[in-house]
Amino acid sequence: MMRRKILLTLLLFLLITSMAVEVQTSAKQKNAKTIAAIRAVLDAQRDAWNRGDIEGYMDGYERSDQTVFVSSDNVTRGWQTVLDRYKKNYNTREKMGTLTFSDLEVTLLAKDAAVVLGRWHLQRAKDEPHGRFTLIFRRTKLGWKIVHDHTSSA
Repeated sequence: MMRRKILLTLLLFLLITSMAVEVQTSAKQKNAKTIAAIRAVLDAQRDAWNRGDIEGYMDGYERSDQTVFVSSDNVTRGWQTVLDRYKKNYNTREKMGTLTFSDLEVTLLAKDAAVVLGRWHLQRAKDEPHGRFTLIFRRTKLGWKIVHDHTSSA
């Protein structure tokens, strides 16, 4: 009888342990998929920028009046206003240069929110502006989108 209780306890322990491992593995896989989806947004932005496609670049942002872009001492609010700012400041391919992102760190905050820290660099004929950024992403009906962008220049 005692042997049977020990055996049942051991089996129960193994069952619970294997379920916990399965849950952890599933969560890690889901997190990896989420991080890959966020990185895909950044890759698509980079590719659009390097084609000279500012509208395509802006597809990474949520099309909302609540979208925020902070740079230097300026705060720009609203997707359309951010688009207009980009079009004004980067109105030629020479000004746009070639964009790269590096040192990306994606931190998941919740199932529908993440923060990304990284570096940006523009390769242009006469200069190489660069800096850091912090992006807040939200999962929307249209996928992961940037809702807040704080970008600095070095």
